[in-house]
Amino acid sequence: MLDGVYRTGRPASLADWEHEDAERGRVSWSYSVWAEAAEDSSPRRLWVQVSDTTEEVVARRRYEEVTAEIREVNQRLVIASVVAQELTEEAQEASRRKDEFRAMLAHELRNPLAAITNAGFLLQQSTPPGGMAARLGATIRRQTAHLTQIVDDLLDASRLDHGRLELRKERVELAVVVKEALETVHGLIAAREHRLEVALPPEPVWLEGDLTRLEQVLANLLHNAAKYTDPGGRIALTAERDADEIVLRVSDTGIGIAPDLLPHVFDLFTQAARSLDRAQGGLGIGLALVRRLVEMHGGTVAAFSAGPGQGSEFVVRLPVAVRGGEPARSGGAVGRREPDTAAGMRVLVVEDNRDAAETLAEILKFWGHDVAIVRDGREVVAAARARRPELVLLDIGLPGQDGYTVARQLRELPELQGCRIVALTGYGQEAERRRSREAGCDDHLVKPVELEALQRVLAQTPHAMA
Repeated sequence: MLDGVYRTGRPASLADWEHEDAERGRVSWSYSVWAEAAEDSSPRRLWVQVSDTTEEVVARRRYEEVTAEIREVNQRLVIASVVAQELTEEAQEASRRKDEFRAMLAHELRNPLAAITNAGFLLQQSTPPGGMAARLGATIRRQTAHLTQIVDDLLDASRLDHGRLELRKERVELAVVVKEALETVHGLIAAREHRLEVALPPEPVWLEGDLTRLEQVLANLLHNAAKYTDPGGRIALTAERDADEIVLRVSDTGIGIAPDLLPHVFDLFTQAARSLDRAQGGLGIGLALVRRLVEMHGGTVAAFSAGPGQGSEFVVRLPVAVRGGEPARSGGAVGRREPDTAAGMRVLVVEDNRDAAETLAEILKFWGHDVAIVRDGREVVAAARARRPELVLLDIGLPGQDGYTVARQLRELPELQGCRIVALTGYGQEAERRRSREAGCDDHLVKPVELEALQRVLAQTPHAMA
């Protein structure tokens, strides 16, 4: 640099030249060089200005680093603001859906409760006219079944939310699944006078799955189709083989699905907007369960609709079971046989709820059985020794002593060796069923007990115990 300035006479500079200093470490210097021409022929003189710019360089670099950090923080703040806005909107939407769900739940519970209350009042009258008593009894059973379904849906939603849905897989024939699903929704389809079309493959199709849950999938889809299709509409259920899959389609001529709702129909607690004159009901749980159950069976489900008033179609794809092994459930095994409930059986009902105990006892007495009631867990063993029941219907949540403890005590009584013990509880998960078996129970019924299940238990109980 010095040589160039000397030769040309043009000034030059070098800014922030860095080098290592033995004492100070890395330092920075700036140099400025200019030439002064002599008046005579003597050589030019060079002037050199040297400045220590270490602190300036450090400060400038720190400023640049801080500026970059601020710029990055600002970008993060912008992103955080966008995310916060999205989360706020999601929280508001979740809150809105929660409020709607609460309102729907109250609506769904009040309707059957109102019908049951009215029927109960009329049955309390001294002489209900004509066949009214039978009609009121049918109303109570129908509405109670509806309440039971609501509770089951809520429990399934909880299991779905916590990943506790369980499958009991076996080889089942598709025709069996379809038949049981149709039996489940027959009443609603008939009441709304829909035209139902069913088309299945001519050859048997086998699935590896949980019969109850597969039936629930189809029943939910058919129930939705019937519920959201005006009376007299058409509902179609078809199945066709596609390579290693069976493709099930449930279509209807109903109200259809709006485009903005279509991507969310399988979300929990999602429902289309309902007006007062179209209160089909429901909690927005069924389709969420459908998707989860189908996925647990290794399949997929999709919803299609051209829009409001254009009907809808739900397509379920399930893998077909590989060949081999004996089928567990086939069409030839289907058919509901009335069990033999031979009268005169000694039954001990252990239930702390007075109304539940007395009504269950009245049903058993109506069928001709000898029934006694115990409401405290600490009194069961004494009552069992005195009456020597052939069947014990045992509530689990008892005062004094829980049902599991009572069952173990009963199993230790030599005089009750042939007695059948059936748990009677509001808990129906596999963990509770396992605890019942481990305590010595032969079966596990979930409240409210279906009369068909109770008849089955009676038919399986050995009569005239020695």
